[in-house]
Amino acid sequence: MALRAATGGQVMTLDTLVRLRRGLHTPVAPRRLLVPDGMTAPLGCDAVAVPARFGPLVMPRLPRVGCVYADEAHWWWIVPSDSDYALEWPAPARYATGAIVPDTPGTPGLIHKPEGTVPYTPPIPLYLALCRLTGTTPAWSRPVSA
Repeated sequence: MALRAATGGQVMTLDTLVRLRRGLHTPVAPRRLLVPDGMTAPLGCDAVAVPARFGPLVMPRLPRVGCVYADEAHWWWIVPSDSDYALEWPAPARYATGAIVPDTPGTPGLIHKPEGTVPYTPPIPLYLALCRLTGTTPAWSRPVSA
């Protein structure tokens, strides 16, 4: 299929139109949240993101806060790898394997760094705080159907 401009201009095929469309939206390379210098992540790193409006509500509910990053839209907590194992993080939280932050124009900035060398927020207290704020029943408290 080809299109010709009414003035007799250049012929544009469907392939050309698709190529032009793809060129308009250059994909942003995924960004990884990096552990600050002097810290180690012996258990690997994943991240849990919540909308920015929840961030200040979550912080005081945690017994220990690890590295927290933020941008205009989200706050990100560093948790050990596989902290999503057997857990359904409550919406609107998002779990990011490898601490890869998708669809952001820039890497979120570090807003909290804990004392010591370990960057993690304990995942179970974070999960429970998010369940409480979102009105979600924790996975292990839900009825099991046969």
